[in-house]
Amino acid sequence: MTIERALAPARKRFSLVARVSSDNPSAVKPVLERLFAKQGKIEPIEGGFEIGGVLEGETARDLNRALLSELRRAEKKTRLRAEWTSESTVEKFFDYVPKGTKSLRK
Repeated sequence: MTIERALAPARKRFSLVARVSSDNPSAVKPVLERLFAKQGKIEPIEGGFEIGGVLEGETARDLNRALLSELRRAEKKTRLRAEWTSESTVEKFFDYVPKGTKSLRK
């Protein structure tokens, strides 16, 4: 699944804060620029980037999977630690694996 396909249904807005690390950051940078340069942030860090932005899709899992797949097409040894926030729910992922869901409501 491509990131464009995951974005197509556009049912919910998700705010993304993530750390992308890669054995070849220059290979994944064009992918990040295409997706986040206009409406997000891309900050270089040691071995990768910190990124942030807003994407629309059906679920955080679908968006996370599409983003990581797109990055790994550019460089196989790429890792993604991501937090996707929609409404009052934060979903955390390490690569494709969900690492928990937290409600922001008290």
